[in-house]
Amino acid sequence: MTGESAPTSPQAPGGPAVPAGVVPPERALRSVLVSAAAALGVEGMTNALGLPSTRRVVVALVDGLGRAHLRRFGGHAPTLRAAMADGGRVLQAAVPTTTAASLTSLGTGLEVGEHGIAGYDVLDPERGVVVNQLGGWDEATDPLAWQPHATVLERAAAAGVDTVTVSLPAFEHSALTRAGLRGGRFVAGRGLLARAQHAERVLKDAREPTLVYVYANELDKAGHRHGVGSPQWLHALEEVDSALRRLLARVPAGTVVLATGDHGMVDVPASRRVDYAALDDGGALLDPALLAGVAHTAGEPRLVQLHFRPDADEAVRESTRAAWLERYGAHAWVLTREEAVAAGWFGERVEERVRGRIGDLLIAVHGDLALYDGRRVEPTAFAMVGQHGAPTRAEREVPLLTWVR
Repeated sequence: MTGESAPTSPQAPGGPAVPAGVVPPERALRSVLVSAAAALGVEGMTNALGLPSTRRVVVALVDGLGRAHLRRFGGHAPTLRAAMADGGRVLQAAVPTTTAASLTSLGTGLEVGEHGIAGYDVLDPERGVVVNQLGGWDEATDPLAWQPHATVLERAAAAGVDTVTVSLPAFEHSALTRAGLRGGRFVAGRGLLARAQHAERVLKDAREPTLVYVYANELDKAGHRHGVGSPQWLHALEEVDSALRRLLARVPAGTVVLATGDHGMVDVPASRRVDYAALDDGGALLDPALLAGVAHTAGEPRLVQLHFRPDADEAVRESTRAAWLERYGAHAWVLTREEAVAAGWFGERVEERVRGRIGDLLIAVHGDLALYDGRRVEPTAFAMVGQHGAPTRAEREVPLLTWVR
């Protein structure tokens, strides 16, 4: 991967090497909001991306915009394509490459091992409950306790910056917003054009240093439902490009505009969406060796996280790992928590409160495969075409596009 140290050896003959190394700040998605705040003069913020000093910054986060997609389908997004050709950069999203983890890294400037939003579904080890980090938080999980670090938006607002989030109405009070993107004021807009217009008005009315964060989820939704490059996905990409072009044409002079993504995506054919916890007619597991000693399944279909029962001894754990390597080793990296942490997947440091949220055994897919626990997910999950979560280049590399108006 770009900007990372040399990978370790592959687990299967001829397979790709396990991605290794910590992403430096100048190549990391987590640096975008931090650098924007630094460009506005907020003390204590590091401008790792070298953004020019300004009084107005817009950060547009396009959910699901991977670097590979822009390279392949840039003809449908001339504004984005031109910016990539004219000094655009490639950043690395967080691992797992999932929205909850990446947006929290963006919002806090921290790596996953510090902020603790360690996947789509994450085990709360104190309660023994798997919590969906995107939209399924339960009342017992307090977002401010689960992710206690101050956000970039909070710190910028405290420094006197007019800090504004422009996003969909449903996300104003969501648990993920309160965990990783809290701070400042919220302006709701249902459509892409409405959000661009709201951002434009905020900037035109600005009388003080202003940081605007704009979120767009339309591309990600189209990719999940219909696949990357589908007519619906291409339409969403064109709409994103159009909204951004309008915003660029209307912001006040001197405004710095940034656009990036939170992860890429790969298409998985229906035949490769596998239920690893499938049951026979009698309700017994068809492949019990894959879940021997396992108490909880978590993660996402391209980065499964398994948590063993406390009484599962080393022999059981090794046997389960061996079963995964035998079944899926040609298509996935199978790592223990300790190996993944040592490889730097969750950053340079994993806080003790976070360690237990990471699976004891991780299965990260590098082929066109998605792995589900059919006992736990809705049947509609198997209809999802576009997938992400693993640390492959297609899922992890995102563009950073910069305009100074």
